[in-house]
Amino acid sequence: MDLRTTYLNLPLRTPLVVSACGPLSEDIDNIKRMEDAGASAVVLYSLFEEQLRLETRELEHHMMAGTESFPEALTYFPQPAQFRLGPDGYLDHIQQAKRTVEIPIIASLNGSSMGGWIEFAMRIEQAGADGLELNIYHIPTDRNLSGAAIEQTYVDIVKAVKSAITIPVAVKLSPFFSNMANMAKRLDDTGVDGLVLFNRFYQPDINLEDLEVQPSVILSTPHALRMPMRWVAILFGRIDADLAATSGIHHAPDALKMLMAGADVTMLCSTLLARGIGHIRVIEKEMSTWMEEHWYDSVEQLKGSMSQMRCPDPSAFERAQYMRALTSYKPVPPTEGQ
Repeated sequence: MDLRTTYLNLPLRTPLVVSACGPLSEDIDNIKRMEDAGASAVVLYSLFEEQLRLETRELEHHMMAGTESFPEALTYFPQPAQFRLGPDGYLDHIQQAKRTVEIPIIASLNGSSMGGWIEFAMRIEQAGADGLELNIYHIPTDRNLSGAAIEQTYVDIVKAVKSAITIPVAVKLSPFFSNMANMAKRLDDTGVDGLVLFNRFYQPDINLEDLEVQPSVILSTPHALRMPMRWVAILFGRIDADLAATSGIHHAPDALKMLMAGADVTMLCSTLLARGIGHIRVIEKEMSTWMEEHWYDSVEQLKGSMSQMRCPDPSAFERAQYMRALTSYKPVPPTEGQ
């Protein structure tokens, strides 16, 4: 069975790629296990510009606090610039991963300023990453900021990064645009190499005992694949950028559906956290079995076969299915006494 595909101009053995996730990719041994289990590429956890700048300021404060009181201290303590601050640990991680495995290593970057996006993208390229995923994880709260301005920011970031580096660039998007098809086209026009659909925003929770807002991480379920699958199917064949499907891919049928919708790769995270890295091997085996049983010879033959462009009923991915979906739902009949 030929499971080969191409993503970001990178030839991959299968479409199974590990998506950006700190608990999975912070450990080099884990990355080696991913390769051994059959992962065709790994997207590293995201490098956040805000965190880097905060760490730099905090370390400088603690290093230099009080030195003005003792002349000897001015020369006794090294200046913060002599330390490996900021992204150096992340860049070392890229280099170590490249030395350890043969599969492509794709870095992930979340900047907060235009200069930061460009600076860190260039350093990531110099570290040897095979590609870069721009994780534009941004929740606008400024009431005076228009949707058009937000969209233009995305376009400007991608243009700037593409002009600064030569390795392939993907952008990880949220689904919350007024016209997702238009936004995809605008980004495609920048020459971006791939679109990753979709980013999952982790929603905060309120602790009723401590009366604090706290982070809450909830793993995705297979139901989450519906939204990215719809948009992958709609965009397939209409843009030049590769399409990566992420969120809700837990089992072989999930990956197969995404490929049939038109995805070039299917990204895995929650299922590996829940079932272990070895689950990659299970998904690959079950995919091959299904394809063989259904007379598919390759992923390329499968890809896009159920996209909006090719499926028997193109309206199935649009509003025309709304009433059909509603009328097909049958409520549970009442029990005695209700």
